[in-house]
Amino acid sequence: MEAFKLMKELKSNLDQEVQYLPKETGLSLIESTQENGNGLSAKCRDARVEDLWSLTSFFGYSTETFVLAVNLLDRFIAMMKVQPKYLACISIGCLHIATRVTEEECNVSSSHELIRISQCKFTVSDLSRMEKIISEKLNFQLKAVTALTFLHLYHAIALSHTSNRKAVLNLDKLEAQLKACLCRMVFSKAKPSVLALSLLMLEIEALQSADLLEIAQRIQTHLKISKSDLAHWRGLVGQCMREYSSPECAKPDHKKLVWIVSRRTAQNLHSCYRNAPELPTIPEGAWDESESEDSSEDLSSGEESLSSSLGSDAEGPYFPPNFRSRARRL
Repeated sequence: MEAFKLMKELKSNLDQEVQYLPKETGLSLIESTQENGNGLSAKCRDARVEDLWSLTSFFGYSTETFVLAVNLLDRFIAMMKVQPKYLACISIGCLHIATRVTEEECNVSSSHELIRISQCKFTVSDLSRMEKIISEKLNFQLKAVTALTFLHLYHAIALSHTSNRKAVLNLDKLEAQLKACLCRMVFSKAKPSVLALSLLMLEIEALQSADLLEIAQRIQTHLKISKSDLAHWRGLVGQCMREYSSPECAKPDHKKLVWIVSRRTAQNLHSCYRNAPELPTIPEGAWDESESEDSSEDLSSGEESLSSSLGSDAEGPYFPPNFRSRARRL
């Protein structure tokens, strides 16, 4: 019964996915733009998506938020002629919109915080205006059927047939591989259902599981995905995975946020720590409200430095081992 419901939901999402695809003519125009030209190039777009990945990791947002932000970004730039100088504001606007759609309200960062951490040179009012433009141009269709939607459904269908595959078919690995693909504009042209199935097939090949392969083939038949279409995108996904797993890939190591303070500030911090008086033990009895108004002082120094890395899930362990070994031989 559960498998039947999942397949029904799968078909429903398949019928809707075309509504949330970026215009292919717009994407092709961006791909044909020279990097040093006046227009927006694919390399410029890919760099901004990598920055979105970093911000998503920094703020602890979900993969769903990142994937939706990229979808909104691609749909917008594929229909509008965008100058590169506005891309930062557009991408941050898409991320902020995505967080309000997918995240709990208490986890949504303020516009000011997003701008400060991303170190972009625009104001809160600029970002607010840009979000309004993006929403209007996308006809307020801010929720979308994405490759992540299908990836979760494929994974759930595989688990519904047996309870022993959870440790084998790792959803975190699949999500990390999807993020890597979304940093390449070429995958914005792929249908989400096909891109997700390509990732699943390649992971199953690496696992060498005949049972999982049979399930994936049944999904392919159910969705009527052609062999040629799947083979084309599997090839591109495989190439992307090999490049990301290769030691030559120019991606910085993921580092957690660190506070950078001067020597004088560090000395003051150590001095304050040594001179801090011992605080009285809080009584276990009733709380005395008259004693609850303690004064406290916020001590902060230095500036936050956000690495432009792709996040810890962009590292090798999340990619199939056969890709890593192939990359070394190439």
